[in-house]
Amino acid sequence: MPHRIFLQFMWPSLLVMFLLIALPIISVAVQSLYVEHEQVVLETENCGPFGCSKTVSVDTEATEKLREEEPLGRFNGLGTYTNRGHLAIDDLSLAWSESKDISDFVSKMMNLPFYKALVFTLSYTFIVTPLVIVLGMVVALCVNALPKIVKGPTIFFSLLPMIVTPLIGSLILFWMIDADGVIGATLQRWFEDDSLSLKASPTLTWVTLFIYGIWHSIPFSFIVFYAGLQTVPTDTLEASMIDGASRWETIRYVVIPHMAPLVTFVALMQLMDNFRVFEPIVGFASEAHATSLSWLIYNDLRGTDSQLFGSAASTSILTIIGVAILLTPVFIRTWRGFNRKSA
Repeated sequence: MPHRIFLQFMWPSLLVMFLLIALPIISVAVQSLYVEHEQVVLETENCGPFGCSKTVSVDTEATEKLREEEPLGRFNGLGTYTNRGHLAIDDLSLAWSESKDISDFVSKMMNLPFYKALVFTLSYTFIVTPLVIVLGMVVALCVNALPKIVKGPTIFFSLLPMIVTPLIGSLILFWMIDADGVIGATLQRWFEDDSLSLKASPTLTWVTLFIYGIWHSIPFSFIVFYAGLQTVPTDTLEASMIDGASRWETIRYVVIPHMAPLVTFVALMQLMDNFRVFEPIVGFASEAHATSLSWLIYNDLRGTDSQLFGSAASTSILTIIGVAILLTPVFIRTWRGFNRKSA
């Protein structure tokens, strides 16, 4: 296709991508270089018959005027990225110099909000993503082998977790693991311990969030893999059966190689979604034990008095960089596979 005709087809999409994706990212990057203005404070001295006293008050009019003159805030450069709420360069250097060993350094690093959120985000991403891919493939293979009379209802019930809104689904599970809920009350009876709570332990909170993430995401990978199974060439399957291949050998050497592009697609989608985990943390009210990078953005923007736009913007840029780093190996592998096919 000539480049001119290609550009004629592509320019509307490129324009929309520039307006809706590129420009917002640029604006967020610019905002991350600024911080909120400090409030203008007035100090007045009131004198009376019993002496003088000083009072401090906020000059609202002067503060608002300052915000109108410089709506982006006060220029801070990369200071927001390196402060204690983000990369915490100075705090890490101090912790390293004062730490006795690696475990001591890691414990101090986990006290920093950004690294605490980053560790949970990465743990959630690298535990939930492969399990969703593997279990989704297993469910697709099992459903594909069912008789036609039960295949339809099975597919319908398998897709129910994906139909439920993430926040609503996490709230439902949160109520179920409560002491008065079905799961929480059952565990207390089994272990005969009324004080047992899944919400009180950081480890159990993480495990519960992982389980919820897997439960909610499996339907997506299942339906993608199930659709891909319908495209496996029957001639190749019959040839493998004639050659005496077992069911496992057929899946390993015929089905899985054929499904490799779909596995890459699901991996890309899951990596992006899981790295931006947010709804389960809010639904489970697990901020004390588990926070994510997306939750840090939400926490900066939910303030009533002063919303920390610069801090939220910095975390957003760092999140985008993190997603890009995670997706780079998948993109490289996809590009190499494309070049092999082209050659």
